[in-house]
Amino acid sequence: MSLDSSFKRFMLFGRPAEGGALRAAGRDTRIDMVRGLALLIIFINHMPGNVVSAYMPNNFGFSDAADAFVLLAGVSATFAYGGLIETRGFSIAALKLGGRLWTLYIAHLAVFILVCGVIAVAVTQTQNPLYIEAINIQPFFRDTGEALIGALTLTYQPSYLDILPLYIVLLALFPAIYYGVRLSPALTLFCSLAIWQVALALDLHLPNSGGHWFFNPFAWQVIFTLGVILGRSVQLGVTMPRLRWLDAAAVAFLLFAWLVKIPTGNPTGVALLNDWFDSVQLGSDKTNLAWSRLFHLGALAWLVIRWLPAGGMLTRSVVGRALACSGRNSLHVFCVGIVLAIIGQIVLAETSFALDVQLLLCAGGVTLLTGLGIFLSWYRSITSRDQRAEPAKAPGVASSAQARLPSFSSR
Repeated sequence: MSLDSSFKRFMLFGRPAEGGALRAAGRDTRIDMVRGLALLIIFINHMPGNVVSAYMPNNFGFSDAADAFVLLAGVSATFAYGGLIETRGFSIAALKLGGRLWTLYIAHLAVFILVCGVIAVAVTQTQNPLYIEAINIQPFFRDTGEALIGALTLTYQPSYLDILPLYIVLLALFPAIYYGVRLSPALTLFCSLAIWQVALALDLHLPNSGGHWFFNPFAWQVIFTLGVILGRSVQLGVTMPRLRWLDAAAVAFLLFAWLVKIPTGNPTGVALLNDWFDSVQLGSDKTNLAWSRLFHLGALAWLVIRWLPAGGMLTRSVVGRALACSGRNSLHVFCVGIVLAIIGQIVLAETSFALDVQLLLCAGGVTLLTGLGIFLSWYRSITSRDQRAEPAKAPGVASSAQARLPSFSSR
């Protein structure tokens, strides 16, 4: 069976060939490295108005770090829980998945309380009540009891505290998505896209205090589903064919996005495109996941898999290894980054956005978050030395620590 036929069979029937089995592979540092980079970009972008944020990728394309984070969440979930479903059954995988959901839920509540405390201290010390409004924290001070109930039920999310609730919902949906992908990745993707478009047509959202969730799960499940499909292809060792025309199309679309984002207004002079240029230059619809974001993310993902080799110089460099450490400890780095970003917003406002303070906050925060990732990786390594003798794994089964992005054929 040809490589193209094998890939098509995987997309249609969930298997590259009859009797296809899970395959072991070495850990792919690219996954952790990209996720670590995304976390640092999220931290910088969560301090709006600083000069460094003007040079972040979202200013040169339609998607941003949040899109990459959700895509990799789908990949990682497949490695972590898909393998368990295959080797130990759904019940064991569900127990581990439930434990992870509980951890994410507690982490979200902890960050919520910390952020509320930071804002309370800031308002007390500066006598500036505007900080309460800056991140939609008014409900907590207006009616603390009701706000806490809203936080517990995820129906109240201050600004910048909305990614973990999205992750919780998507991870809870993982078993259904995974079983769908096992049956047919193409059919599952079609259903995912249909749910997205129906939600847009019916204006379906989950409620937030005075509005709705910033990240609409009915829309963002599409990116998560794409991540699950990518992860499943890794599980089965699917080799993607080299498609030169797709390489060219991906590069062309990224250049197109860059040319659209750079100017102000409509550079083409075509009046019918005025509204579209205004919308994408201000930012493609993030709440409901604009098509432009999805295509941009797909182009980036394809080129990273295609041209960033596993074990290459970039992944083996000091920077690459440091980013990978942050990516391996994403929950801790993300939570600390949120709190640091809120503190940074306050410091920037109190110092009138002085340039040296902007640069110091960005450099200091990136250093602290990267250092946290390196420390946690080191700590895990020394605490697991006595557990190095692992039991033999089932033949041909890839663990979550041995996942590699798909390779391409040599044609």
